[in-house]
Amino acid sequence: MTNTALSSVSADVHSDESGGLPSASRPGSSPGFRDLGRLMALMTGDEKHGPAATSTLDALWVLYDRVLRVTPATADAPERDRFLLSKGHGPMAYYAVLAAKGFFPEEWLAGFGSYDSPLGHHPDRVLVPGVEIGSGSLGHGLPLAVGTALGLRAQGLTDPRVWVLIGDAELDEGSNHEAIAYAGPAGLEQLHTLVVDNASATHGWPGGIASRFEAAGWSAQTVDGRDHEALYAAFTAPHPGRPRAVVARVEPKNA
Repeated sequence: MTNTALSSVSADVHSDESGGLPSASRPGSSPGFRDLGRLMALMTGDEKHGPAATSTLDALWVLYDRVLRVTPATADAPERDRFLLSKGHGPMAYYAVLAAKGFFPEEWLAGFGSYDSPLGHHPDRVLVPGVEIGSGSLGHGLPLAVGTALGLRAQGLTDPRVWVLIGDAELDEGSNHEAIAYAGPAGLEQLHTLVVDNASATHGWPGGIASRFEAAGWSAQTVDGRDHEALYAAFTAPHPGRPRAVVARVEPKNA
């Protein structure tokens, strides 16, 4: 893991899209971002998908530390923000962040992937506190996020935001393009998609990934996926009447 990926961030800044529930951040809370490397090191064994995990580390931390309005105490509250990890085949960073934020004990991490551990190689929503979906099969998360946003709209819940993290290679799956094409014209303002781009897609997109979302009526921006301030600014930028996509570029998977 690079020093850049372990740069420190302030833990007491809150989103300018604030609402009724508090952020997971707490002044003086512990552990912090610099502890994530230690927490990830507790998870050993085969099939760790290390690059898939570390590519998401900074973006996940900024979301959970400064943006998402969900805590262990509000993990089942109707007004909570929903975070869906579509890139579930690389959950180590996700587990480390959840443990750091108190969703489950650090001691669980050492059992990662073992027979009797709740922390499987793909997250399981019925086993891991704070996990919204079972994931890992590419192409499912964004359609599920669209459905979640529609469900909140149908219930009249306009404050909760829906976030989904996908990998750039997931855009090789047609189901994502159907979801992108639907969400823009539907005006799903509550929907936010974070694309972690580590140059692992087979096909790519002319003009860049952000242009694909913009063509479908989304608000979209590309940022350095290791720059916490750039990520925070992109995550909290206003986008009235439109879903939001943030493309976080990190080092290439095979670099």
